[in-house]
Amino acid sequence: MAKILIIDDSPYMRSKIREALKYGDYTFLEADNGLKGLQMIIEQSPDCVILDLIMPDIDGLKILKNLCDEHSKIPVIVLTADIQEIVRKECLELGANAFVNKPFNPDELSIIVKDILGFQ
Repeated sequence: MAKILIIDDSPYMRSKIREALKYGDYTFLEADNGLKGLQMIIEQSPDCVILDLIMPDIDGLKILKNLCDEHSKIPVIVLTADIQEIVRKECLELGANAFVNKPFNPDELSIIVKDILGFQ
């Protein structure tokens, strides 16, 4: 069972992500801000992180930079309402495995997660 950490300040969005992935063999961990998310990455060693960019305390870009600096191998899917191409490019350069815009297509997110985790 893969452990997925959802880092998003919106309870609604976290529930939508869980709903989109409910048929997978996943355990969900959740953080409602960047600081908690970063702590959970360190303490829980998730198999995958789904990361919002705009959050209180520490934003998603700072989390990505931290993971990049630490040479983390944890796959990260950025899920954001920020549609700027420059932001997308920066996230991918910092090591994000995928960049998905909100509102997201649940089937697309499910496929991306399965691909990243190597599931069929």
